[in-house]
This record gives sequence, structure tokens and C-alpha cells, in this order.
Amino acid sequence: MSLLFKASQQGRRISINLPISVTQKQLFDVLLNIALVRPLFIWGAPGIGKSSIVEHFAAALGLPCVSLLGSQLAPEDIIGVPQIVDGKSIFCPPKSIAQDEPYCLFLDELNACSQEVQKAFYSLIHDRRIGEYTLPEGSIVIGAGNRAQDNAIVKPMSSALVNRMFHVELTANHRDWLTWAGNHNIHPHIIEYIGLRPDHLWTQPPKTEEPFSTPRSWHMLSDVLHAHNEIDDKQLKVLTSGCLSLHHAMQFCAFVKNINNRYALAAIINGDQKFPAAPEDRDSLYFLAQSFRAQLVKELPPEKDKMSASAKQLALRAKTLLKDLAAISLEIAQMAVAPDDNDKALPDWFLIEVVRDLPRLAVRDKA
Repeated sequence: MSLLFKASQQGRRISINLPISVTQKQLFDVLLNIALVRPLFIWGAPGIGKSSIVEHFAAALGLPCVSLLGSQLAPEDIIGVPQIVDGKSIFCPPKSIAQDEPYCLFLDELNACSQEVQKAFYSLIHDRRIGEYTLPEGSIVIGAGNRAQDNAIVKPMSSALVNRMFHVELTANHRDWLTWAGNHNIHPHIIEYIGLRPDHLWTQPPKTEEPFSTPRSWHMLSDVLHAHNEIDDKQLKVLTSGCLSLHHAMQFCAFVKNINNRYALAAIINGDQKFPAAPEDRDSLYFLAQSFRAQLVKELPPEKDKMSASAKQLALRAKTLLKDLAAISLEIAQMAVAPDDNDKALPDWFLIEVVRDLPRLAVRDKA
């Protein structure tokens, strides 16, 4: 697997690009086949589950997991301190590392530690040894860290350290996360919401100091939702805005309001309900429109002649619904057919038909 390195002119930031990334489930298989024989480093954005996967992997092997946080280590925390024995000095590694039985050594935020600490890890990672101490047979070494583009605390990793490990990049996957969530008491509203909007599970960390959505932040929201017996709209806005991206927080609040008001996108598409038209339901209308758009992107093929019978029926129904939506709010109807922030667009053939039948949707407000 080839590695490409990019460093800034100042040499202060470095990122590693891998041609292939893996999901949570795939990472577990990689660990099972590689980590048992070679040290491995997991790259990935904050909050996507690197630490929890390693801990789960160690538990599955029946090994205790000893975690060291690279950003909080000094060299002596690795190599230990000198002691005089029979007139000779030897280094005594810390108790957390010098275990008697096999274990999993997890070096979290390894690329956030100083160059001196990185050098202290060389023999431990490559030779599984520190001074006179050697890791027990059957022990495994796994490192993890964020990427430079994540706006996290990262430092250049020396080529010598990079070359001592196998590298893999983890990406968030909604299917794997939903399977995990179903077994870990994640709040049902969150499970249903991510099922409808899988693109909201994770977002790229912003360049400013503000909350952003990750599997970890959804887990935090689940905990606080479970801790409250009843939550009004104002409280829910406070809770969601404290751990999610602003857009995702607004959409989740509207989703919960839809549940309480018994609005359902499937019922609207089937003709059993109509889009909410009351001014106080504008947030619900926006959420339903965005969910409707996401379903169209998912269900309608890029080429019209490859449509299934169900897709043809959906496309026909969608034009009627867009007309109904435009009658309530032209702006929201226009947003429903426009590309989203991830450049996911509706098929060209569908947009042409929509604009032909509903030319008002082609007029965008430039103000």
C-alpha cells in the first residue's frame, strides 16, 4: 500500500493519504489479520470510534487494553527512569507498560506527541522492547491519531516511525454505526434519524471552535436524551446545539417535532398526509423537504431509461409534491431541488422535467 506525504512549507503539519479507507466492520477484520503480527496505526477524524474499536478488539481477544495518550507523555513515561543495580544503571519501564501477561498496548494520539517521545517509541513499536523489558509473547501494539485536515493537535510523524507500522484509515459508515447503536442503547429517535439522514452521522471538523457531528457526539446526545424524562422544544435546541453541527441540530429538532406532530415523509409521499403549511411548522416543513430531496437523490437513477417501476412512480409523485411544496414555500421548494453542501444533485433528466413543468423552481433568490 503506497503512502503519499504532504507537508506545509513550514514543515509543521503533515498528513498521510491512503488510497483506500475502511469502515468500522472492515477495520475489525484488518486488526484481526494484521495487528496480531505487526504494529498498526489507525488514522481517522475525531469522534469516529478509533478508541472504542481498539478496546472492543482487545476484549474480543481476551486481552487487557492499556491506553497511553501521546499528547500527555514525556520520554521517561515510556523508557522509564534509571536505577542502579549491582553498580550498573538500568532503565525501569513504567508499571503500565511492564506487564507480566500478554496485553494490547494502545498508543492513542501517537502523532500528537513530541519528536522525543516518538523516538522513545521506536524500539517498543518495532522490537516490542524497552531496555531490558520485552513485551510478553502474544501482546499487540496499536497506534491511532487524527489527520492534519481535522484541525486537531497533530505533529509531523518521523519517517522512521511511519515505516515501523502498518497504516489504515478509518471512515464513518452509517450501516456499521446503526448496527452498533442498536446493541448499545442509543436513543431510538437518533437511530431513526440517522437511518433517514445517514449523511448527518459525521461532518468534516470546522476550522472554527464550534460543535460538529460525529458518532461520538450522537452518542453524547443519546446519553442526555435518556437522562431526561421530558424535553420541550427549547431544551432540545440547547442539547442538540451543544454537540452537533448547527444544521444537523436544527434538522434533528425538526425531526423530533415531526414525530410529536405525527408527520411522516412516507405518508406524504403515499398521499395519506400533506406537507405542513402552518407558519409555526416551518422548521418541520424544511426537514421534510430536505428528507424528501435525500430520498429522491437515493432512489432516482442518473439515467432515465434505467428506472425501475417504483422509481417511475416516485418521480411522477415527486413533481406533484414539489408543486404542493412550492405553493407553501417557494424558497424551500427551490432548496429541495438544488445541490446540497456535499454536491449531491438530483438527476439532470429529472431537473429538466421539473423546470419544464414548474419553471418557478429554476429562479433562485440571489439576495
